[in-house]
Amino acid sequence: MFCVCAKLGLVAIVLVSLVNGSLIKQQESLFLKSLGLSSRPNPVSPAPVPSLLWKIYNRMASLSPEKRRMELCHVAEFQVPGNAIRLFPDQGRSFLNTDLRIPFCLNKHLYFNLSAIGEEEQVTLAQLEIRFSHNSYHGGQVFELRLYRALRLSLREVPASPESRQLLVAQSFRLLHRSLTFNLLEVVREWQNPSKNLGLILEISAIDSASLPGQLDQCSAMCSFLYASLLTVSLQPGQCRSLRHRRDATPSLVTPSSICRRRRLYIDFRDVGWQNWIIAPQGYLANYCQGECPYPLAEMLNGTNHAILQTLVHSLEPNETPQPCCVPIRLSPISMLYYDNDDNVVLRHYEEMVVDECGCR
Repeated sequence: MFCVCAKLGLVAIVLVSLVNGSLIKQQESLFLKSLGLSSRPNPVSPAPVPSLLWKIYNRMASLSPEKRRMELCHVAEFQVPGNAIRLFPDQGRSFLNTDLRIPFCLNKHLYFNLSAIGEEEQVTLAQLEIRFSHNSYHGGQVFELRLYRALRLSLREVPASPESRQLLVAQSFRLLHRSLTFNLLEVVREWQNPSKNLGLILEISAIDSASLPGQLDQCSAMCSFLYASLLTVSLQPGQCRSLRHRRDATPSLVTPSSICRRRRLYIDFRDVGWQNWIIAPQGYLANYCQGECPYPLAEMLNGTNHAILQTLVHSLEPNETPQPCCVPIRLSPISMLYYDNDDNVVLRHYEEMVVDECGCR
């Protein structure tokens, strides 16, 4: 009999652990979904975090909770609304032209996988950066750049005819410039429909070169030092609720340990196995609310009129009416730098991540 009971107890323990494991995975899935992730990322070849994203992250992290709430859905560096900043690397191929009959010396297909941007997100900024290595060319050589939107591609992933592309930019530049930036907001908004995202075509040619062979020599190393990236800012309206002005709680010099109040809770992302895809912070002070809401309800407990009446009724009929609950009534956001499921670097601001104040409700 003892063995049977022991076996049943072991089975029960296993079942409980399986249920708990299932619940943990379910909660993790819900949180990852709020980050716009289909599953827990597993970066294979993560890109370095751009200095601009570090700058924005550090600035937001240095703000007070109140200022973070005010800037939750606004990116001051670009003066646009938004709570998610993403950097997409170019995944297209380069084609170095050796045919002297064709005037341009570099033909590159730029492609950015934008599947991480949800359909409900409002893209407010899209900036293409084309970057060059420093002092790669000398003598002030002038180049001409043409940027096209691909409307139809051949099997080689380049436009088959002039009608299959749309000219977006045509300008001259010198390689003394470290980088060139272009506004692609309207194009990226259309690319939120994946079927319309065929990428861009970049052509660069040397101007006033002495000969075509000389022109090719000047451009021959271009593929080795040219790269492009696309930075986007987007807004998820559902995560940007209107800020409600709440009354400040009257601080209490002495708070009994059993009374409703904020308690300290530090969440370390290593404890949940997320340290390999969350870049920063490594953890944060989340806090939580715990304690009783006794009658009479003190002002420091930030009770609503409903909660005050509920405590009164509870004092008269404790078995029929429960006490009000101790819950967060004021929360502040945090900023997170992380890799998404496509190894893109993302900076996102999330509201209601830190408990600043508790009350009885």
